[in-house]
Amino acid sequence: MHSPDVLIEGYNRIKEEVHAAVDGLSPEQLHARPGKGANSIAWLIWHLTRVQDDHVAEAAGNDQAWLAQGWAERFDLPLPETDTGYGHSAKEVGQVRVPSGELLVDYYDAVHERTLAYVSALTAADLDRVVDEGWDPPVTLGVRLVSVLTDDLQHVGQAAYARGLL
Repeated sequence: MHSPDVLIEGYNRIKEEVHAAVDGLSPEQLHARPGKGANSIAWLIWHLTRVQDDHVAEAAGNDQAWLAQGWAERFDLPLPETDTGYGHSAKEVGQVRVPSGELLVDYYDAVHERTLAYVSALTAADLDRVVDEGWDPPVTLGVRLVSVLTDDLQHVGQAAYARGLL
């Protein structure tokens, strides 16, 4: 198995879990928060998708699907268009409201498709390219892609847990 194949396998698992976490939920269930200040399933899935979209698009030198494919307009959130949810307060989490799980999954699937197209064309040497000098040690593309993958898995796991509480 080659490096891109491992990443593709990981990202495909996120997709499976996103669908499982959202499938069949009503808008009320998507927005339910398991505790005061907790994140809703809708916010968790939106956030993990926004981060993946933002980070992979930047690494690939592309525009985000959120902006380029009109997802920001479809979601119509009362947040800045470039917002990914990073550092959101409880109030901001509550502002992420969606009309359906289908919208969340459709956006995730669009980002997933772009991610796989990018990752599948990478070589092992590409993964060593430094993409962020702001850290010590500097962050390589491989580290960034694994970071996104692990962050997404944590958030989709939280969404699955929240679903189990419903």
